[in-house]
Amino acid sequence: MIQFPKNFYWGAATSSYQVEGNNVNADWWPWEIQAKKENSGQACRHYELYEQDFDLVKSLNHNAHRLSIEWSRIEPREGEFSKEALQHYINVIMALRLRGIEPMVTLHHFTNPIWFAASGGWVNSVSVKRFLRYCDFVTRALSPHVHFWFTINEPTVYFSHAYLWGMWPPQAKSFFKTKAVHDHLNKAHIEGYRLIHKIYKELNLRTPSVGIAHHMQAIVGCDQGLKNRLAVAMRVQLYNLEILDHLAGQKALDFIGVNYYSRHLVDVHSWWIGNLLMETCKDNHHPLKKNLLGWDIYPEGLSTVLLDLKKYNLPVIISENGICTTDDNERWEYIQTHLKSVHQAMDQGIYVAGYLYWSLMDNFEWAHGFGPRFGLIGIDYTTQQRTVRESAKKFAQVCKTGILEA
Repeated sequence: MIQFPKNFYWGAATSSYQVEGNNVNADWWPWEIQAKKENSGQACRHYELYEQDFDLVKSLNHNAHRLSIEWSRIEPREGEFSKEALQHYINVIMALRLRGIEPMVTLHHFTNPIWFAASGGWVNSVSVKRFLRYCDFVTRALSPHVHFWFTINEPTVYFSHAYLWGMWPPQAKSFFKTKAVHDHLNKAHIEGYRLIHKIYKELNLRTPSVGIAHHMQAIVGCDQGLKNRLAVAMRVQLYNLEILDHLAGQKALDFIGVNYYSRHLVDVHSWWIGNLLMETCKDNHHPLKKNLLGWDIYPEGLSTVLLDLKKYNLPVIISENGICTTDDNERWEYIQTHLKSVHQAMDQGIYVAGYLYWSLMDNFEWAHGFGPRFGLIGIDYTTQQRTVRESAKKFAQVCKTGILEA
């Protein structure tokens, strides 16, 4: 039997674009059509059905919920803020508060307003000022009801997918643009962090807790050869720690949000820098079970990445952790094994404040469309019928008692 602390945050996460539906002012909307991808369409209609969805959250004993604000609804045209959209998000936050659920709010979760993308997006140095203006508008309205803020979700995933590999809009494939976006996201977080704190001070509110949701992988060498050991060390630093080092150095983190799904298996055949930083195992060494997207299921890696955060001496929230599968038993096994891994890290002195499963419900999984099903709650996209899965009920017991039966 494993016991988690009494004041632990238990819950699940969503992002606006993936669940709300009809986010027609976001850059992904026209891109889906242009790239001939599945259209996000009405998604889960969470924009209308959030009360019903939060009743389910409450019934599952969650005491926290991570959600994101859709910038393209708040500022559909540059400098033009929608009071109606803002009121909607105030209502959403209040619906959570009313049910005794702690809202954890993300300000940027991959999507941008179309006007912002059209004028250069995050490559443009003015992007930081634009983000701060949006940040200011939202924070002032939500601050009385929100304590936890994630400025940016997975900056490393955003700039690599959109600007380095060109898999997401704007499909840039440019090292120089990638570097610019990396720098501007860093700056947007640091200045956003300071702005949120300043607003709370001005309004005489309790000091907020501001962090990012950072994508981390367990980086593992195929063998203990020198090339692989060097490559692992370089990648841990570059992929997992570089951004955190910078933000922590600027004293711009109150906590670290960790999004963890899988491992990255390193097998390097040359000393060339490209190989050291990119080459992965092609020979199916150390095979593991995979989720439906082909990601390795590697629970012990979560403990490893958490222990790497010890040097920051900051609270950690598992802001995403989940599996897409058609076998719900596999989902429960995934949750159990990853929670054990979290607890192991806690036993070794890492302060983990909460665990949020990804995702509350099946949703639109970006370039993969509606195929992958991550949800504790199943969604029938034709009828919008919600079905609480067995894994959700088992997780609800853990949320209620703080006890994981070993």
